[in-house]
Amino acid sequence: MQAVLLDEHGPRVVDHREPTASHEIAVVRVHLAGICNTDLELLKGYMGFRGVLGHEFVGTVIEGPENWRGERVVGEINFGCGRCSVCTQGMRRHCPNRRVLGILDADGAFAERVAVPVVNLHRVADDVPDEAAVFSEPLAAAFEILDQVHVDVTTECVVLGDGKLGLLVAQVLFQAGAKVLAVGKHPSKLALLERLGLRTVASSDWDRSAVDLVVEATGTAAGFQAAIAATRPRGTLVLKSTVAEHVAHDLTPLVIHEITVVGSRCGRFAPALDALKHRQVDVQSLISHRFNLRDGLRALEVAASPGVLKVLLEP
Repeated sequence: MQAVLLDEHGPRVVDHREPTASHEIAVVRVHLAGICNTDLELLKGYMGFRGVLGHEFVGTVIEGPENWRGERVVGEINFGCGRCSVCTQGMRRHCPNRRVLGILDADGAFAERVAVPVVNLHRVADDVPDEAAVFSEPLAAAFEILDQVHVDVTTECVVLGDGKLGLLVAQVLFQAGAKVLAVGKHPSKLALLERLGLRTVASSDWDRSAVDLVVEATGTAAGFQAAIAATRPRGTLVLKSTVAEHVAHDLTPLVIHEITVVGSRCGRFAPALDALKHRQVDVQSLISHRFNLRDGLRALEVAASPGVLKVLLEP
């Protein structure tokens, strides 16, 4: 089958081995897969990954347990062992022995077909189109913040970064009642939020007033320092960016201002799928380009271009 493989020579479109099914593993025919910033960081050496890229997908189960065959699905990306103490406490996403789809020891979804543990699959409602369902994984990551931090109508919040995840996070917090200010560099991206009633400001015009809750979603190592400065004393800073670059940071303000730092990664799919079903979040406006899988290298190049939002791959 055709797939986008990352190896020591860089990314390549190759004829790759077929995935195999079992009573615990389903083979999914991929309809659409989305390129995210983590994929681009993997190309720079993040996690040292080697294998088929891609972890955002929607598709149809074609092999595996009979009760799943023919179902249109999305899938959680962390493959926990199911046996360790972390898994048995319900934290499979943090299993020390986990594999991660397209990121750690597991071939991903930039392929015609992908193998996913059945326990990780979620059925997609018939009235949710593929172009929306493919956002389930990053939207779940945005909803994870609500599981970690209390948010209500009194919460003053700044979302730093107008990339794909930042735009989703801003919408989720806005729907939860927070007073959201989205800070970014691209007027066209911020305009997507303005049409939904959110407040936005260009980073060059931002007055940097400190607020209760700051979400750092710039996708850059430098964003951390700006996020610290934007968080009020005893406020909360949520970190969303995963980057390959390593830079030194001055952590003294975290101590002086008693700032709570929350690492935030993957989230539950149920609230994301519910939001997509009821059209509570606009995701399809975030689609910039769509490429055939055979043009995967070009798709990665475009996805890395300034101002580009979601790039989709279609086998």
